[in-house]
Amino acid sequence: MELNDKNLNQLLKSISFIFHPVLMPLLGVVFYFSKSPRFIPMEIIRAKIISLSILTIFLPILLYYLLKNIGQVQSFYLNSTKERILPLFINGCISVLIINRVLPPTEIIELYYFFVGILISTLACFILALLNFKASIHMIAVCGVTMFYIALSIHFSININGTLALMFILIGAIATSRLHLKAHTPIELLIGAFIGLLPQLILVNYWL
Repeated sequence: MELNDKNLNQLLKSISFIFHPVLMPLLGVVFYFSKSPRFIPMEIIRAKIISLSILTIFLPILLYYLLKNIGQVQSFYLNSTKERILPLFINGCISVLIINRVLPPTEIIELYYFFVGILISTLACFILALLNFKASIHMIAVCGVTMFYIALSIHFSININGTLALMFILIGAIATSRLHLKAHTPIELLIGAFIGLLPQLILVNYWL
């Protein structure tokens, strides 16, 4: 039984690590390019993916190690509200850079509003951190991306039931992981899901 518990802990830790929030925006972008019926030159797709990979994954990771070295954060999961404030502010600035330089509304409107939604969710999480409430960033990210997938399936009239089923399973797995690891309470998970989903749902009105 002890071995099984150890394996379960490793599995749930792996879920939290593999599906870390920094990966979710890029998953949304790759999904969009793979499903969009519009013709977009491969050079543009490649440039956007490389730019977004740098800004949403590699830059936050580098900044995390910088903040860790100067003692501002202790864990990649930002376990305390105090640790979250500066990284969330930086991620908000990165989102502003993306929607102004990489994905302006004149180019790919769906991805522009996707990142506007990410910015709103980040700001909401930032404000809650200032108020000493730790909403689940994992749930914010995965629920926001799932809502974006649902909107794209309606927008492009495509059947992605299999993908959506996997996303709902992933939401359940991430929630179970965060609860089992005692990283969050149920209310923190619910608030996180709400913060991730609602901005994407509201912004659908501007591009769907």
